[in-house]
Amino acid sequence: GSTTEIVAFVVAASGWVLESSTLATDYWKVSSNDGSVITTSTFWASLWKDCVTDSTGLSNCRDFPSMMALEDYIQACRGLMIAAVCLGFFGCVSALVGMKCTKIGGSDQSKSKTTCFAGINFVLGGLCSIAACSLYAHRITSEFFNPFIIDQKYELGAALFIGWAGGILCILGGFVLCSSITESFSKRPSAANSNASRAQYFDKNAYV
Repeated sequence: GSTTEIVAFVVAASGWVLESSTLATDYWKVSSNDGSVITTSTFWASLWKDCVTDSTGLSNCRDFPSMMALEDYIQACRGLMIAAVCLGFFGCVSALVGMKCTKIGGSDQSKSKTTCFAGINFVLGGLCSIAACSLYAHRITSEFFNPFIIDQKYELGAALFIGWAGGILCILGGFVLCSSITESFSKRPSAANSNASRAQYFDKNAYV
């Protein structure tokens, strides 16, 4: 029903907002204090820059100088997160047009198809967000547990958990929105049966 669609839209749209905030969030990875007795600085990084915060709380950031010189996994995460945000935007617009509670979008059949299209966009966007965060997290954990890497090691930042949560919400809401097209198809046979019974009724009256 329309109530289910509204709840699914709110859940999916909330996931999209979380994904969008993840793209701009700074703390994708944070320096680990494991094994160090005294920590004077905290290192952290996002998809766009890396920063250091000293003991006084002052932060100095440096934007990544060249996109071509970036590591492959950062470029992949950027692309996946931008795709997730775009898919979520198209999903929101399509859902607003296709939901039963809105006055635009044409007949019930066309509205259900539009709602299903919105659900597919949300699901794909959620998968892109989860894939980006998982790829980044895999890189961090593999470097953390690699005994041959003696450089500064990092732990998972808050942005990754926000991205995972947003992706899950988008997928859940998207699946519910996709189910609206099955409801429209289930209504078709009943409508066809009622038309057939009417035709039989008129045929009987014609012979009488």
